[in-house]
Amino acid sequence: MTSDLVYVVIGGGLLLAIVLPALLDRWAVSAPMVLVAVGFLVGLTPLPDGLPLDPGHNSEVIEHVTELVVIVALMGVGLALDRPLDLRSRSSWASWGSTWRMLAVAMPLTIGAVALLGVTVGLGAGTALLLGAALAPTDPVLASDVQVAGPQTGDHEVDEPDELRFTLTSEAGLNDALAFPFVFLALLVAAGGMSGQDWAQWIGWYVVGKVLLGILVGVVVGHVLARFAFRSRSESLRVAERGEALMSLAALVTAYGLTEVAHGYGFLGVFACAMTFRSAERSHDYHAAMHEVTERLERLLTLLVLLVLGIAVSRGLLAELDWRGVLIGLALIFVVRPLSGIVALHRSQSHMSRGQKLAVAFFGVRGIGSIYYVAYASGQQPGLGTDEVWATIAFTVVASVIIHGTLASPALRRVDAASA
Repeated sequence: MTSDLVYVVIGGGLLLAIVLPALLDRWAVSAPMVLVAVGFLVGLTPLPDGLPLDPGHNSEVIEHVTELVVIVALMGVGLALDRPLDLRSRSSWASWGSTWRMLAVAMPLTIGAVALLGVTVGLGAGTALLLGAALAPTDPVLASDVQVAGPQTGDHEVDEPDELRFTLTSEAGLNDALAFPFVFLALLVAAGGMSGQDWAQWIGWYVVGKVLLGILVGVVVGHVLARFAFRSRSESLRVAERGEALMSLAALVTAYGLTEVAHGYGFLGVFACAMTFRSAERSHDYHAAMHEVTERLERLLTLLVLLVLGIAVSRGLLAELDWRGVLIGLALIFVVRPLSGIVALHRSQSHMSRGQKLAVAFFGVRGIGSIYYVAYASGQQPGLGTDEVWATIAFTVVASVIIHGTLASPALRRVDAASA
């Protein structure tokens, strides 16, 4: 009976997440906000009792569920981006200039500032660095107004993508993978410090080697799948002609699995695969069909995770939250991320207005990736997955969902109007 009621709760929560944002549009209520709130209220009832809510005892389950959400999201992001990235073209690299600035400047600054703040308030170096690495990746799916709408194909193709939304979306597609070297650095520091040899290994393997492997495997898989889908001599393999959109799921699982087998960063492999596949037959409507399937699955998985997060919050997940966790979370949202973004984009030659740059700097939504990284690190080094760390991550994600979700629609409407 209890399990049947769980289905009722999940179904009702998803229905509310679909209906309420449209009904309450003037108050800028987002689906993630609804699911967290519904989950919180459900957690106050006797149901459900069988969910794995304690992260200390269920880090492996949390890791794999959030891992799936992230790779599905990365496939969707890669397919949604219309702006090509040709690794051999300097002009193509330059067109991604704002993204590179956010990754090369804002992201390390965010990690360093959060880690420094953590050490200052009394956290261990490994724990503080893990918080910095886990909270650095952005997740625009939790605020739909700050991401690109999807691939523009056929007669609807556009020449000038929205620079603001492009930067936020492309940043999210890459920083979910590029946070990994710093997670490994946190693991190495927590294991006993860093010698000169450890630093050399970290830079050579975790920063350079695994990144290159992720890109290489992803590009190869994307090329092979695109060749089969669009140009295979066998009609049965040209799935693009049949509109078989489940190719997106086959692509993300294959790219992720092969990249991990090769010891590269699987997240980066999935994104590189999606971008490579998107570059083939760019105007083909098949890209839109694949993106729609991926986006729907991503949204479903994300909302389910947020529903469970809301339940966990009302059932003691924040019991160990103290002033340090609140300070780190709010400082990240209101100070660290905005200032890091402003520094990164200060001398950017992009076509963004001042208001658009400020929006990029502020709307660094935190989400499922942050939960994944802490779960992963907990599996590798159980001492890092303390109740205090989990409480800080949960508080920051929920605060980001509420703050960014509330401000995204009105703020970006104003920015768009000013830039028109």
